[in-house]
Amino acid sequence: MKKLLFPLIAVACFTTAGFTQVRMPAPSPTQTIKQEFGIGSVEITYSRPAAKGRKVFGDLVPYNKLWRTGANAATRVVLTEPLEFAGKRIDTGTYVLYTIPGIDSWDIIFNKGLKNWGTDGYKESEDVARVRVEPSKTKSKTESFTMQFVDVKPESCELQISWEKTLVSIPIKADFRDKVRAQLETALQGDKKPYWQAAQFYNEYEKNLPKALEYTSKAIETNEKAFWMWIYKAKIQKEMGDNAGALESSKKSLALAQEAKNDDYVKINQDFQKTLK
Repeated sequence: MKKLLFPLIAVACFTTAGFTQVRMPAPSPTQTIKQEFGIGSVEITYSRPAAKGRKVFGDLVPYNKLWRTGANAATRVVLTEPLEFAGKRIDTGTYVLYTIPGIDSWDIIFNKGLKNWGTDGYKESEDVARVRVEPSKTKSKTESFTMQFVDVKPESCELQISWEKTLVSIPIKADFRDKVRAQLETALQGDKKPYWQAAQFYNEYEKNLPKALEYTSKAIETNEKAFWMWIYKAKIQKEMGDNAGALESSKKSLALAQEAKNDDYVKINQDFQKTLK
């Protein structure tokens, strides 16, 4: 019997060593999504369990009970700028995203418990914000738990949470105008004046057309062959009721675009000039 001891030990060691080298697919793989939004970004890291024929909400994920919003570690959210989630302002920072699913409503919770594993260690006293949203039913089925950003605009977007046939949308808003305005006003006092950025800000966010026109004209003075700036100026002039000025600016843009062999802006100007007749 003693003769068999070493071979058995050797086989056991070989098997154990071989096992540690095997990498299997994660049953609930981790995903990190990052969305640039406003003047910052939102990053979410979460695990994605699959339904696998099971009833999810109300069974696998109980109603009216704290959920880690995925599998494994609790879902984590990183904000580089303050944002509003369903009307509640959340400051810059890193948070755990918990949820309490319900039939008619979901509670969305931002919490400071970054060392928590799942829901273990959760303390309501560490909640930063809690909002309530309504779930909806979908016709198609989402097999793997999914989080995604949709309808992304400069000042608003939605975070969607979907699994099985349940969809939850959390509206997000970015309030960056005061900060950008202050940055522009400071920068415009310096040597390198951001006229082009100022023109876009006052036109697209402040709707201050005279100021936008002023800064567009100053930006053109620093780069007279910028055909994209000339057509931008033309559009502002048209909106201000100056069709004659808009036509002249567009003609300049068209000539410069043709010189630069930029067919896209050639067509943009040709189509724009038709709207002035």
